Amino acid sequence: MLTKLPLLLPLLAALAYVAGALLVKRAGDLGANIWQIVRACNFASALIFVPLSLLGGTIPSWELLWQPALVALLFFVGQILSLFALKVGDVSVTTPVLGIKIPLVALLLTVLIGERIGPVLWAAAFLSCAAIVLLNFTRGEPHHRIGFTIFLAVLAAASYALFDVLVQKWSPAWGAGRFLPIMMVFVALFSLPLQALGKYSNPSLDAPSASAGKWLAGGAACFALQVGMFVSSIALYGNAAVANVLYSSRGLWSVLAVWLVGHWFANRERHYAPRVLAWRFVGAVLLMAAIAIFLLNARHNLHSTSDARI
Repeated sequence: MLTKLPLLLPLLAALAYVAGALLVKRAGDLGANIWQIVRACNFASALIFVPLSLLGGTIPSWELLWQPALVALLFFVGQILSLFALKVGDVSVTTPVLGIKIPLVALLLTVLIGERIGPVLWAAAFLSCAAIVLLNFTRGEPHHRIGFTIFLAVLAAASYALFDVLVQKWSPAWGAGRFLPIMMVFVALFSLPLQALGKYSNPSLDAPSASAGKWLAGGAACFALQVGMFVSSIALYGNAAVANVLYSSRGLWSVLAVWLVGHWFANRERHYAPRVLAWRFVGAVLLMAAIAIFLLNARHNLHSTSDARI
């Protein structure tokens, strides 16, 4: 079972992401603003990461605290940019553009770490991107401020990609039980001023309403759980590119969730035109193909390594 954790953690994180997205979306519909959502998710994530200190590790030098601080800042900035991209533009534009994170991670791994990314994993990464585009296809919907939306989404994807790669690069020297909790404490600290921003943007709303608060609490818990599983998989096992390909399965789970249980969250996407759902189904098939390509390649490499040892 332990040998399967590098595969299971990103997949489980994808499922938790979908649950969190539906819950947070509902909280936003009921009046919760971006700053309240970010604060709730980041504080919940900080609590989730505290038990990871039991994994052990060391602080190489207090002078290196800038490493988890910088990684935390990248996570925080990516989160803010992606939420603003969704606010000013359309989901059908923002989410596909965010999908470029997958090849960006592969590219940054080769540049910053020198890790060799084989052609099979590159193919899986780009198939995942194509799948994300189709999964978020919405024909006939007007695209507002598309240029600015794409600009924000590209910056968010780049920030998240660099975050993943630097976690893989720096966490081994610290140990997951030190690097990850310290990093998330910094994220929580960065989130403290958001309460003032929330009051400035909406002076009449100091806190989410009772109805929105319940959905936000559940969404924050799910988002914290998925962040913990996904980032832990990178810090403990490396292979940020592999983790991102598996994590991209959230596109498939989101389509299924919207179709099967979306009405529980007052989600209207299941009522899209059949053509839209058909394109999203094609995207889901492409996504599963990308994951299958990776899994087959990983199995082949495992057998090759075992044969070589024999």
